[in-house]
Amino acid sequence: MDAALCAFGADGSVTHWNREAERILGWTADEAVGRQGLAGWAVRKEDADEVEARLLAATRAPGRQVHEFALLTKDGRRVLVRTQSSAVLGPDGRAAGVYCAFSEVHTQIDLERSIALSEALFVDASWAVVLVDADLRPAVVNAHAARALGMGRTAVLGRPLGDLLIQGVEELESALTHVLAEGTPPAAAELWVTLRSDEAEQTRRCWRSGFVRLASPLAEEPVPLGVGWLFQDVTDAKRTEQESALLRFRAQQLHRAGRAAGECEDPTEAAAVHLDFALAGFADHGLVDVVRGGTGEDGGAGEGSGSGAAGGSGAAGGSGLPPESAPALVRAIASPAGAPGPSEAVPPTGIPVAYGAGHPAAQALERCGSVRAGAGPAVAEGWAAARKWPDGTVHGLCVVLRSRGRTLGVVTFLRGPSRRPFDRADAAYAEDVASRIAAALDLAGEATGGATGGAAGA
Repeated sequence: MDAALCAFGADGSVTHWNREAERILGWTADEAVGRQGLAGWAVRKEDADEVEARLLAATRAPGRQVHEFALLTKDGRRVLVRTQSSAVLGPDGRAAGVYCAFSEVHTQIDLERSIALSEALFVDASWAVVLVDADLRPAVVNAHAARALGMGRTAVLGRPLGDLLIQGVEELESALTHVLAEGTPPAAAELWVTLRSDEAEQTRRCWRSGFVRLASPLAEEPVPLGVGWLFQDVTDAKRTEQESALLRFRAQQLHRAGRAAGECEDPTEAAAVHLDFALAGFADHGLVDVVRGGTGEDGGAGEGSGSGAAGGSGAAGGSGLPPESAPALVRAIASPAGAPGPSEAVPPTGIPVAYGAGHPAAQALERCGSVRAGAGPAVAEGWAAARKWPDGTVHGLCVVLRSRGRTLGVVTFLRGPSRRPFDRADAAYAEDVASRIAAALDLAGEATGGATGGAAGA
């Protein structure tokens, strides 16, 4: 047995003594069996009467009796042990002796502590805990983990991870496989996943995860039983952290753009500098279109503060103005659509860009605000070309250019399929950039003594 075992006859003599008892106390079976009691060799004489009385009391009491006392080793050391003793019944039903299983107290406490920890983790832990077997299937799940996975505790068991997650499965399985092969990693990992139960919402979650390899303590060689996976949902904290970092970066870009634009002698060049700094980490392409011939206070696009960020889902719906009455937009500045490079002023042609009715730029002029456009999940062929945008564009954000109460044009930011759609925070940042570009273009028009269109070379 793994536990030490000794047995006593009805007269108190030792009848059995196993190898684990020999390992703990040092006395062999030949030296122990046949001795009368434990006094003088396995127990101090001063303690012998009390110890033997407590052991033999099991013959007069039902069930197991648990005691703790000190035994002596063969070399004279004292070992505190915890014993479980019970009566051995003879054929007549009377007590014929006592057997006693014992182990060192610290070993027993370690075992009980491990069991208590395991029970607490799978019942009361505020972290999600999942025991994953060697086949990478959940074997035990606590209540917190079941809630995080959006399923019941029993519904999760034995299912492939791909049945639980839409995104992040490969990263999670790779981490579990690494732990099974190499052992516990030195630090926690942050995994971004999407739950299959949230398929309609497609909400990404960040789980800060720790992994420990589980091996059997009874095997001669370590045999992996699975992986203990502990994780906590830190999505809100990570998104707050990302948003703060993004705000700091954008504020720094605006500051740097202002300093760089201040060194430009040509106001149109300053407007291009503002556009270039805004594109960094924000969009793939940028376009600046100005109203041909300039505008007055009403700008031909209606009064408005230009502070709104309308969330258009595309170019659906009309602009509210007949095509012939809508202001004509002339391309003034554009970022290169092919190889990367600085944005440059477009050679003056005076030819309006052939935007169709309901184009997001025309809507931005009409609303004096911001309009977001997107191709949607299934990008239709020719979607970007129909809007006169570079190939590969799937997200657009058009912001009106306003200065001194006049509408000067529209700045357009474009993203490819590798980027997420524009949101309201993006629209607010684009409006900050647009106000700087509009001021530069307005200055360019004043410098040439004409309207904005003249500054743009129209």
